[in-house]
Amino acid sequence: MTVIRLMDVRDEPLSVDEVVGAVKGPRAGGTAFFVGSVRDHDRAQGETGERDVVRLTYSAHPTALDRLREVMEKVAADFPVTALAAVHRVGELEIGDLAVVVAAAAPHRAEAFAACRRLIDDLKHQVPIWKYQEFADGGSEWVGAC
Repeated sequence: MTVIRLMDVRDEPLSVDEVVGAVKGPRAGGTAFFVGSVRDHDRAQGETGERDVVRLTYSAHPTALDRLREVMEKVAADFPVTALAAVHRVGELEIGDLAVVVAAAAPHRAEAFAACRRLIDDLKHQVPIWKYQEFADGGSEWVGAC
């Protein structure tokens, strides 16, 4: 069985329980999760102050799943994980909605934490998913990979 247990980019609400179920197993002594949700503020690119966010939309390139698989395969090669899961939401999201959920299970907690951190960081920087945020002051911006 592959260690990549769940991998998806979807336009429906995400479930932490689904991710928990995907990575649990008898060899997992430690499981680390990251849950990213839509917040009501952000710092616009190139600015120092925060602005109120009123709406957020995620879009994915057609190759997003292929790139996500590459990221997950690299994490699996670099860490002694027993299971990995990653799901990212696309479409219009409300404040408080879950945008991304990732998890890494490993024999020990340190390995699980390190793998989970790498998984979310590499997903953010390498998977072509972009966010468009609209601010309360009428401004908006596209943000590179989310």
